[in-house]
Amino acid sequence: MNDAMQTPTEAPKRSVGEAMLRGARGRCPHCGEGRLFSRYLKVAPACEACGEEFHHHRADDLPAYLVMFFTGHVVMGGLLHAENAWAFTAMQHALVWPALTVVLSLGMIQPVKGAVVGLQWALRMHGFDKGHDDETHPALKPHSDHA
Repeated sequence: MNDAMQTPTEAPKRSVGEAMLRGARGRCPHCGEGRLFSRYLKVAPACEACGEEFHHHRADDLPAYLVMFFTGHVVMGGLLHAENAWAFTAMQHALVWPALTVVLSLGMIQPVKGAVVGLQWALRMHGFDKGHDDETHPALKPHSDHA
């Protein structure tokens, strides 16, 4: 079914990539203007710019799992490469890899959680199917290249 033939009950499609990118930047996946987080990992109850509600999101353990998966692969790959390429001492290993693990984990957890919330919003999961009409929000109006 094309866009011109959309039925009234069919909700407009939301861009998954754009919503995840906005969430990863800590912005509202709906408008891209308001802040998604009220504290480091606490999702704000609603967007201060457009009013989109976030309180019902269910990111749960997925962000932590994704961060652990990525960090584990990077750190273990780096450790194995360093062991084969250089003569690291046990003390150097003990200093480098735990520090890298902490830095990667803390640096990635908020953007990953924001992207997961953006994904849930774009796919209308966990209560994100209600709220603003995407057609009326000025920041989300489709751009027409045809004049």
